[in-house]
Amino acid sequence: MACVDEPPEKHCWVCFATEKEDRAAEWVSPCRCKGCTKWIHQSCLQRWLDEKQKGNSGGAVSCPQCGTEYRIVFPKMGPLVYFLQQVDRALSRASPFAAAGVVVGTVYWSAVTYGAVTVMQVVGHKKGLDVMERADPLFLLMGLPTIPVMLVLGKMIRWEDYIVRLWQRHSSKLQAFSGLLPGVGRPLPRIPAEGSYGGDHLSVSRTLCGALIFPSIANLVGRLVFRSVTSNLQRTVLGGIAFVVIKGVLKVYFKQQQYLIQSNRHILNYPMPEGRADGTLEDDNEDGSNE
Repeated sequence: MACVDEPPEKHCWVCFATEKEDRAAEWVSPCRCKGCTKWIHQSCLQRWLDEKQKGNSGGAVSCPQCGTEYRIVFPKMGPLVYFLQQVDRALSRASPFAAAGVVVGTVYWSAVTYGAVTVMQVVGHKKGLDVMERADPLFLLMGLPTIPVMLVLGKMIRWEDYIVRLWQRHSSKLQAFSGLLPGVGRPLPRIPAEGSYGGDHLSVSRTLCGALIFPSIANLVGRLVFRSVTSNLQRTVLGGIAFVVIKGVLKVYFKQQQYLIQSNRHILNYPMPEGRADGTLEDDNEDGSNE
């Protein structure tokens, strides 16, 4: 839609409200458009960006009329949030390759299991058990395959998201902890759209890799932290619990900080050329129509 003459007052091209109808609203001119598509409410543009980005808060978005890319700025994040963000991005990039390696290893060990069954059938049941160090074949064939299934199902229980939602819902009641945790109990300028800050994204590769590598991590954490425990089973269980708790606390904190960053983002006005004090921009078209 093109307008020859710029209207005497601001009109929002999303909600069609005028400046007189909502004098308290914040207006922004984020692109090179003129006329009736030059101005838009800051809140309306934020909602429109959430719909276009679809959870990718860092994705570039341009004006649908003139094609100008919007200049979006976010509040400065702390060093811990920046570190967690870099770790999250690195894991997202590495997960597909790690998942491919896990699949290849799974096929290999499945072939080994099939070979063990073949050995028992060829040399006899008793001798086969002796070769495999007296391991019960029924346990190997029926019990062990259920372990990765249970680990993957347990990994899909996203209890951190539930805690984050509770935190966001009752953040106004936690003003006493505002000095310890940034953003707690403080009013937010806006509420981001659901999923606009990456809180609901579920990566199949990350879930698979995290579930299959969890026993090794639990065993390693148990050996490092609970050296005084003599039982290997108890040490691994304690290591797994400690790892889940520490990882969950960091994940909840990271997601909450992502939510605060997305809530406090701001869209800048389009930079006007120097020497034009009236706030308008000369266009290549002499008739004054929009691009």
